[in-house]
Amino acid sequence: MIDVLRLIRAHNLLIAAAGVVAGGWIARGAIVLPIVLVWAAVSAAGFGAAGNARNDLADAPADRVNRPPSERPFARGRVRRGTLDLCVAGGAFVGCLGAALVSGWAVLVGLAALAAMIAYSPYLKRTGLAGNVVVSVVSGLPLFYGALAVGNAAAGLVPWALAAWLHLARELTKDVDDVEGDRLVGRRTLAVTLGPGPAARIASLVSFWFVPVSVALPWAAGYGAAYFPAAAPAQVLALGAGLRLRRGRAGRVSFALKVAMVLGLVALTLGRVW
Repeated sequence: MIDVLRLIRAHNLLIAAAGVVAGGWIARGAIVLPIVLVWAAVSAAGFGAAGNARNDLADAPADRVNRPPSERPFARGRVRRGTLDLCVAGGAFVGCLGAALVSGWAVLVGLAALAAMIAYSPYLKRTGLAGNVVVSVVSGLPLFYGALAVGNAAAGLVPWALAAWLHLARELTKDVDDVEGDRLVGRRTLAVTLGPGPAARIASLVSFWFVPVSVALPWAAGYGAAYFPAAAPAQVLALGAGLRLRRGRAGRVSFALKVAMVLGLVALTLGRVW
């Protein structure tokens, strides 16, 4: 059972569901939990589970090089192909069912996100920066999805943009970490085509620029004063990540950026409900 949870990235699904709920709260300007927001969170978790499991199938050869045995159970033979396929089908079913209980737009957005997730490892990741941008846009989608679910999609645009920005820094960092396995399977990530050093410097610039962007966009959108001090910890983590990448030390940067994402959810919510 633990290997199945690792396969579908259960911890990431919880963050995605939290992002949907936060997006709904931001759009409503209040901490409320209408049933459509609950279904949207369930839908996002289902689609995410399907996409994560399907990508582990495509990633298996690289994961045997890039990841420790505990992180990728399918690549190490601890999860069977039938179980993986069941996770893909079951996740897609739950995602579609949850989305259908929200709205037709939620179904369309959810299916488009699932298609991008499924295409990522076998196709998009081979294209380098374009693939990073696509997966970052999809990864930041839960905040918009929550706003869409409660009928105020426009309120989800700024949170979506900020989440996608941090995800882009993280994806570029992960490519630096994964360069050996990606080179083995013929992927043309920035770390493969330019080298880990230049790719890390590009990732550092993305991390650095998150700070002014994360001030300017919420300020222009009229976020409350509570947002700005609450966002400071996430900004400090992004700056630290950029400095480490600039010095060629990518280790633990991906984790720091993930923590920054969670802190950013809190800050964005406070900026609208307080």
